[in-house]
Amino acid sequence: MDRLITQDLAIGYDERLIVDGLNLSIPTGKITALVGSNGSGKSTILKTMARIMKPQRGSVLLDGKAIHSQSTREVAKQLAILPQNPVAPEGLTVRELVGYGRYPHQKGFGTMSREDREIVEWAIEMTGLVSFADRAVDQLSGGQRQRAWIAMALAQQTEILFLDEPTTYLDMAHQLEVLKLLQQLNEEQGRTIVMVVHDLNHATRYAHHMVAIKSGKIVAEGEPAKVTTKEVLREVFGIEADILFDPRTGVPLCLPFELFRESLRTAKNREHQQVKSEQEDRAYGKQANAVTNG
Repeated sequence: MDRLITQDLAIGYDERLIVDGLNLSIPTGKITALVGSNGSGKSTILKTMARIMKPQRGSVLLDGKAIHSQSTREVAKQLAILPQNPVAPEGLTVRELVGYGRYPHQKGFGTMSREDREIVEWAIEMTGLVSFADRAVDQLSGGQRQRAWIAMALAQQTEILFLDEPTTYLDMAHQLEVLKLLQQLNEEQGRTIVMVVHDLNHATRYAHHMVAIKSGKIVAEGEPAKVTTKEVLREVFGIEADILFDPRTGVPLCLPFELFRESLRTAKNREHQQVKSEQEDRAYGKQANAVTNG
């Protein structure tokens, strides 16, 4: 049974609804990717599931309990979120940043217990940052910074991890570094991971479950092969694409070649040219017959 679900969720800003009537189940122990064009509502949905935003109607349920009716500390013991482009205070070390992840578990004046310190060191080791533990976060590369933030989330010791576009502004090598780490956390520790992803091919390669969103509505969801179809890509992204299959992994790959509206215009132009050509042929035939008969 899925632990995290939404029921009739409505989310918006002031009187403008971004999402209305959303019912979504997140597969437990899997990686789920939310995909869609800019402004589709995917980040809004992620933030609401992570209790960053409050819905106007409906519920986000974790183990049958509405998360928005629970305290921040209680929810933080169960859910961790890595927002887009997080910024650490200047001079803050990796170890200090990761230590913030222990906040929900601390008592009294927030002093670190021996167990807290051991978990911080474990999270640093898990993310391959032992040699950078005493370095300032703002001195790290993009990929190293993302790993440091993921280490902080790991230190919370939650079973569910949310990430909003975790590879934004990273080069290809650092994107791979972050995605492989998330895959490792899922495979070795069974973490449920929910992430907003812009690159469709990253989603198909690393996610078990995909949710395609347009205007706050689910257009398609399921395994990557079910979601990555020409029809879904037209509706959600407005593109024409070839769908190939990765010879290494067997997952679908999307190769866009044209905007859908441009392909419609091209098709109409071809149809117009064909009709015009047929009309010219008929006119030429009539003219030739007239000359022959005359």
